[in-house]
Amino acid sequence: MVIRTMGFLRLALHMLLSLMASAYFGGGHVANGADVPVQLNDDVLGLIVFKSDLSDPSSYLGSWSEDDTSPCSWRYVQCDPVTGQVTEVSLDGLGLSGKVGRGLEKLDHLKVLSLSCNNFTGSVGPQLALPSGLQRLNLSRNGLSGRFPTSLLNMSSIRFLDLSENSFSGPLPDGLFGGCSSLHLVSFAGNMLEGPIPSSLAQCIFLNSLNLSSNRFSGDPNFAMAIWTLQRLRVLDLSNNMLSGPIPAGVSAVHNLKVLLLGGNRLTGQLPGDVGLCPHLTALDFQDNLLTGPLPWSLRNLYSLVSLSLANNMLTGDFPNWIGNMTSLQYLDFSSNKFAGSIPTSVRNLQSLRYLSLSDNGLSGNIPLSLAYCSKLTVIRLRDNSITGSVPGELFDLGLQEVDFSNNKLVGPVPPGSSRLFQSLHTLDLSRNNLSGDIPAEMGLLSNLRYLNLSWNGLSSRMSPELGYFQNLTVLDFRNNDLYGSIPGDICDAGSLAILQLDGNALIGPIPDEIGNCSSLHLLSLSHNNLSGPIPQSISMLSNLKILKLEFNELSGELPQELGKLEDLLAVNVSYNRLTGRLPAGGIFPSLDQSAIQGNLGICSPILKGPCVMNAPKPLVLDPYAYGNGPRDGHRHRHEGSSHNHMFLSVSAIVAISAAFLIACGVIVISLLNVSARRRLAFIDTALESMCSSSSRSGSLAMGKLILFDSKVCPEISLSNPQSLLNKASEIGEGVFGTVFKVPLGTQGRMVAVKRLVTSNTIQYQEDFDREVRVLGGARHPNLIELVGYWWTPQLQLIVTEYASNGSLHSKLHQRLPSSPPLSWATRFKIMLGVAKGLAHLHHSFHPPIIHYNIKPSNILLDESNNPKISDFGLARLLTKLDRHVMNNRFQSAPGYVAPELTCQSLRVNEKCDVYGFGILIFELVTGRRPVEYGEDNVMILSEHVRVLLEHGNVLDCVDLSMAEYPEDEVLPVLKLALVCTSQVPSSRPSMAEVVHILQMIKTPVPHRMEPY
Repeated sequence: MVIRTMGFLRLALHMLLSLMASAYFGGGHVANGADVPVQLNDDVLGLIVFKSDLSDPSSYLGSWSEDDTSPCSWRYVQCDPVTGQVTEVSLDGLGLSGKVGRGLEKLDHLKVLSLSCNNFTGSVGPQLALPSGLQRLNLSRNGLSGRFPTSLLNMSSIRFLDLSENSFSGPLPDGLFGGCSSLHLVSFAGNMLEGPIPSSLAQCIFLNSLNLSSNRFSGDPNFAMAIWTLQRLRVLDLSNNMLSGPIPAGVSAVHNLKVLLLGGNRLTGQLPGDVGLCPHLTALDFQDNLLTGPLPWSLRNLYSLVSLSLANNMLTGDFPNWIGNMTSLQYLDFSSNKFAGSIPTSVRNLQSLRYLSLSDNGLSGNIPLSLAYCSKLTVIRLRDNSITGSVPGELFDLGLQEVDFSNNKLVGPVPPGSSRLFQSLHTLDLSRNNLSGDIPAEMGLLSNLRYLNLSWNGLSSRMSPELGYFQNLTVLDFRNNDLYGSIPGDICDAGSLAILQLDGNALIGPIPDEIGNCSSLHLLSLSHNNLSGPIPQSISMLSNLKILKLEFNELSGELPQELGKLEDLLAVNVSYNRLTGRLPAGGIFPSLDQSAIQGNLGICSPILKGPCVMNAPKPLVLDPYAYGNGPRDGHRHRHEGSSHNHMFLSVSAIVAISAAFLIACGVIVISLLNVSARRRLAFIDTALESMCSSSSRSGSLAMGKLILFDSKVCPEISLSNPQSLLNKASEIGEGVFGTVFKVPLGTQGRMVAVKRLVTSNTIQYQEDFDREVRVLGGARHPNLIELVGYWWTPQLQLIVTEYASNGSLHSKLHQRLPSSPPLSWATRFKIMLGVAKGLAHLHHSFHPPIIHYNIKPSNILLDESNNPKISDFGLARLLTKLDRHVMNNRFQSAPGYVAPELTCQSLRVNEKCDVYGFGILIFELVTGRRPVEYGEDNVMILSEHVRVLLEHGNVLDCVDLSMAEYPEDEVLPVLKLALVCTSQVPSSRPSMAEVVHILQMIKTPVPHRMEPY
C-alpha cells in the first residue's frame, strides 16, 4: 500500500512538472530558443491518469506502470513505429468498470480508442476532451448513461463512431453532424435516445452505415428526404423506434443501398414505389408497421434480395406471381397481412429459400406441388388461411424442421414422410383442418419431434403404440378427432412429455397405470371420452402436474387420496363420471368448486347435494336414512316392510364395532404414553440446553465458541455466548438450510451474514463439523461468498460469512423498484460468467467436488459493482443425509430450478444438478421472468417456453424488454447454451469448466482473453 501511494505521488508530481513546463516554456522551449528534451512522456501520464479511474478486477492492465518511459510495450496499446507515439488503445471485453475519465487528452496522436464490451458507467461529460485527430471511437456495450456526450460535437476527423448498447437518453444535439465530412459509420443502436433525427445528417456525404435502431426516435420520416441524398449509404437501420407517417419516395437515389431496415415503427401509407430500383438490396424489412395497399411493382427487380419481411402490416392484393424472380431469397415473411389469392407455382424458382411464413392472410387454393422444389426449405408456416386441397406428400420428403398448416381447410390423409424428414422435423401442426384417415405409423420414426398437434380434424385411427417411440416429444395434442381404442401404456416411455391432450375422442378402457411414467407432465387432459375404471394412483407420482381434466367419462371408484400431495396442481375437473367417496384432503381439492366435481354418483362434499357414497366393501349401516340423505318416506316404508331387523345390529356389525372400540382404546393408551415420553424428552433437552449454556459461559470450546478462520478479521472477538451476537441481528432471509441474519461484528462494526442452520440431520460432532466447514472456508474465489467462521454446539450451529451490500440477483430481477434502473445486458452477462466461474471452481478445484445443490437468483449476491458472489455453497456437506424434509423444502422453495433427476428416490446429487440450475438461471437473466409463472388458465414453464420459441425461429421475443438493447450474436448462443445445460439427460450437460470457456468465446472470441475460472 505504501509503494502504491508513493507511486501515485510521484505520478502527480510528474504531471505537475509537465504542466508547468508546457505552460511556462511553451511546450518544451526555453526563453532563449534552445531546445530542451521533454523528460516526461505525455502518453504514459495520460494513460496512467485514465487507468486511475478504472477498476480492473482481472489485472489486465497490470503492465501499465508509471515508472515506464514509454507505453509502447504495454498490453492493448499500439504505437507508431516511427514516432513512438500512442496511436491505438483497444480495451474491448476486459471487464473494466468505472468512468471514462480524463487523461486521454494527453494522447495527441491517438487514432483509435475502443472500450467496448466493458462495464463503464456514468455519463460522458463535456469535460472529456478527446484528441482532435481521433478517427475511431467505440464505446459500445457498456452501461454509459445520461445525455448524448457533447464532447463529440465538431470532431471532424472521426470516421467510425459506435455508442450502441448503452443507456444514453434524450435528444441528439442539432449540430451533432455539423462537421461529419469524414464519417463512414455511425451506430447509436440500443439506447434510449428520443426526439427527431437531426436533419444535419445530410452533411455526412461519405456515410456508409447508419444504425439508429432500438431507440425512441419519433416524428414523421421526412428526414429520409435528406438521407436519400447520401449516395454512398450501404446500410440503413432505423428499426424499432417510434417513427410515424408515410415513407417518402426517393430511396432509389441511394443507388448502392444494400440493407434497409424500417421495421417496428408506426409508418403508414404504402411502400415506396421506387424501392425496387435499388438493385443491390439484399435485406428489406418493413415488418410491424401500419402499411397498407398493394406491393409496388418495382419489387420484382430485386434479384439479389436475400431477406424480405413485410409481416404484421395491412398490405393487400393478391400474392405476387413475380415472387419467383427473387431467386436469391432465403427468408420470406408475409405473415399477418391481408394478401389474397393462391400461392403461385413460380415459388419453385426459390431454390435458396429456407424460411417461408405466409400465416394469417386470406390465401386460398392448394399448396402448390412446386413448393417441393425448394429443397433447402426448413420452416414453412401457412396457418390461419383458407387453403384447400391435400397436404402434398412431396413436401414431407424435404428436410423440414417446422411445418405449421393449422386452421385451414385441408382434406385428405396425413402424409407418412420420408427418412430425411424423420431426422429433421421437430414441430408439426396440422390442427383445425378437415384431415381424415389414419395417423401414419411412420410418425413413430420422427425421432426429433417435440411438438405434434393434429387436433380438431376427422382422423379415425386407433391409438397406436408407436406413439411411445417419440423420444423428445413435449407436446402431444390429438383433441377432437375420432380416435378409438385404449390409451397405450407406453405413451410416456420417453419421459419428456409435458402436455398430453386427448379430449373429445372415442377412447375406451382404463387410464393406464404407466401414466405415472410421464414425470415431466404439466397438463393431462383426457375429457369427453369413454374411459372407465378407477383413476390410477400413479397419477400422484406426477409431481410437475398443474392441470388435470378427466370430465365426461365413465371413471368409477374413489379419487386416490395421494392426489392431495400434488402441491403444484392448479386445476382439476372430474365432473360427470361415476366417482364416489371422499375428495383428497390436501392440495387443491378442498377448494374445488361445484362445477369441477358435479355429475358423479356420490362424491362426498358439502358443496354437492345428493347422496354421498363411500366405496367400502362392507359398509356399517345403522340407519341409511338417518341423516336425510335417503329417498322419500314412501320408499323408506317399503324398506321397513320388507325387513324387520333394521333396528338391530348384525353379527358382523357387532364384531366390527367391538374391534373399532378396542382399536380406539389402544390409540388412547399409546397417545398417553407418547405424551409422557415427549415430556421426559423435553425435560432432558432443557437440562442439556442449560448445561450447554452454562458451559458456554465458562468458555468451554466443546460446548460453544465463535471460531474465526482469520484472526485478522476481528481480533478482539472472543464471544462465549451467541445470544449477544444475535441480539444485534436483523433477519434478512430464510432458505432451505436455515435463517440468515445481518450482524455487526466486532468493535469496528464490520457487517457479516450469519446463517442459523436447521439442526435436522446436521453433523453432531464438532470435529466433523469443523473439518467440513474448513473445507468450505478454503473455497476462496472472487465469485464466492467468503466463509468467515462458525459457532457450534449440538443444539445450535451458525455459519458466519461476508455480507454482500447490493442484495441478491432475485431482488434485482423480480423485485426492482420503478425508480431503479434495470440490469443492462453487459451486467447480466458479467453475472452469468461470474457465477459460472464460481461453480467451476467448486466443481473442479476440490476432490470430491463441492456441489452447491441450490443454484437460484436468491443465492447469487451482488457487491457494489454488481459482481456476483455465490452463497450457500456446499451446505449439503453439513448434513448426515439429505432427508425427505429438506428435499421437499428444496422443491417448494425453488420450483423450476430443480434438475429432473432429483425428483427420483435415488437423490443422485452431482455436479450436473448445478449445471441444470445454472441453465435455468441463464433463462431468467435473459428473459427477466421467473422459471415458472402461473396464469389464470395456463402455466408457463420458462425453459420449455424458450425452447419452443427457438424452434419457431422467434426466440428473441422472450428477451427482457427492460434492457432496451442487446447483442443478438451473444443472446442467441447464450440461450442455446442454457438449453444444453437444462438437458433432461445429465450426461448431455456440459461441465462448468466448459460453460466458462463457451461464455468467454461468446463474449470476446480472442485467444489471449480466455482467462481460467
